[in-house]
Amino acid sequence: MQEAAFWDYLQYERRYSRHTSTAYLKDLQQFFSFAEQRYDLTEWQDVKSIHLRSWVVDLMQEKINASTIARKISTLRTYHKFLLQSKRIKNKAFPKVLLPKKAERLPVYIEKEQMETLQDFANFEDGFAGWRDYLLLELLYTTGMRRSELIALEWSAIQWDTKTLQVLGKGNKERWIPFGNELRITLESYKKIWEDTFPDQSEDYILLTDKGVQMYPKFVYNKVKRYLALVSTQSQKSPHVLRHSFATHLSNNGADLNAIKELLGHSSLAATQVYTHNSIEQLKKAYEQAHPKAKDL
Repeated sequence: MQEAAFWDYLQYERRYSRHTSTAYLKDLQQFFSFAEQRYDLTEWQDVKSIHLRSWVVDLMQEKINASTIARKISTLRTYHKFLLQSKRIKNKAFPKVLLPKKAERLPVYIEKEQMETLQDFANFEDGFAGWRDYLLLELLYTTGMRRSELIALEWSAIQWDTKTLQVLGKGNKERWIPFGNELRITLESYKKIWEDTFPDQSEDYILLTDKGVQMYPKFVYNKVKRYLALVSTQSQKSPHVLRHSFATHLSNNGADLNAIKELLGHSSLAATQVYTHNSIEQLKKAYEQAHPKAKDL
């Protein structure tokens, strides 16, 4: 197993985040641990379909969900591609393996009315911390950006005249996200407080902790969870729920699917299509509640 070289490939050629690269490496180590214990295999070139199928069955018996299993096999495909490109193996065919069917899950999101209640009536602290928390939520909900993108967002990314944000997404893919007057006013007001609170700040990050340093993933998660708990009883209260809310509300209001794809920074339309299901669910709900023949179905 070429761990160090594979790590470099993920980091510098595929340009994956450190978090994603670590997850890939753990998947790879897990498979080879299984293969060595069960089949005494230590080299990828010796791996055949039966070995992958056996691993999938083993994962299913451990109650690992279908999406996670698919991701682990995707890791092995990436490793196979890396070995081919670096001429460490010659066999171009990836071992055949049948994956368990994924259960269809609709994205969890916050209702529009709940978001309005949160933004209008939540008790945000006075001063920098309160403004920062409010802006954190507003940026996630009104732009649909990922948590990692939010953390890395700098003042230099704002184009005030065109009201757009430059975001660096997965794989260092750049995209521009438009924003409205409400967010512009919030950003301008917050910037004054930001400058007054940290007059000697050398960092350009927009959102900082109370100590004036760059935010970290757990910090953002805890803030979102705390505020969403004020308006929602659902179990999931993560930053990604606000991203789902952004996309779902756009879809429910008739936004073009390709436009939503570009705003989210998805690489393919397939990843965006899940939000059309929420729109259909909304239509079915309205029909069942309002049409006299709905109960006949």
